[in-house]
Amino acid sequence: MLAHDKLTLHSRLGFIGLGHLGSPIARRLVAAGFPMVVYDRDPMKTADLTSIGADASSHPRTLASEVDVVMSCLPEESSVEDVYLGTGDVLHSVRPGTRIIELSTISPETSLKLHRVARQFGLSALDVAVSGSGPAAEAGALTLFGGGHRKDFEAAEEIFAAIARQWFYMGSDGSGVAMKLVVNALLGVGMQAIAEAVALGSSLGLPRDLLFETLAKTAVVAPAHTGKLATAKEDDYAPQFPIRLMRKDFGLVLAAAAQSGLLMPATVAAAAINAAEAASGGEEDFSAVVRRMENKAVPVA
Repeated sequence: MLAHDKLTLHSRLGFIGLGHLGSPIARRLVAAGFPMVVYDRDPMKTADLTSIGADASSHPRTLASEVDVVMSCLPEESSVEDVYLGTGDVLHSVRPGTRIIELSTISPETSLKLHRVARQFGLSALDVAVSGSGPAAEAGALTLFGGGHRKDFEAAEEIFAAIARQWFYMGSDGSGVAMKLVVNALLGVGMQAIAEAVALGSSLGLPRDLLFETLAKTAVVAPAHTGKLATAKEDDYAPQFPIRLMRKDFGLVLAAAAQSGLLMPATVAAAAINAAEAASGGEEDFSAVVRRMENKAVPVA
């Protein structure tokens, strides 16, 4: 396959990481008709994909040697580095002309490192950060932010169309993950602001159900938070976007801000409460900070 050739349904995809977002994304791609090879450390997760037509691989290096495009959606940057540069051995194992589309939320520095090393191997790489919850992934309604060569991004649009409602080319290497950090800073701080507003309304004697329902219909609540109000009203904190992942993203946001000498006091405060809630329970949604504020719980200093 030549550089910048359009990727089509004839392109064989390899997908590494079948977690909270990776699994529904991979399922969408299989359903769209892409031939697919999948890998996850948990064989039960690969079994779910093979049942609908994907092939399973025993190791990332084996997967990389069999496909035209390597995609990955992993929970932290240490996993990304290990898959591509460490024990996964992906960059040493791919065939000439293989494309890389990395979907994980990682630091811009790690993304730039992956781009740089991929170029040393003569490979095309994109960082395509994913914005959206598990249900959005299942519905093919994600938003994507891409970094890398524009022609590589445009060549992958048939893949994007299978998993996303909209996608944006943000610029050079690392720009996709940079935009994801911007978006998730707003997402996390906005959720904390809503939690505090709800707690205030309750303390002023407003009926709880009416408070939640009315607030969700106002212009000040973003669409991404509207559904969170509906589930929080029912005390439903099943993980659509797990709080542990929001905690990780807060850490990436604040690390990037510190490197730039940027002060983000609201984000610091929201991150502390998010981290305290994440440490106090099991696998719950990041909107669980609503319950924490309603219960007048505060983070441990």
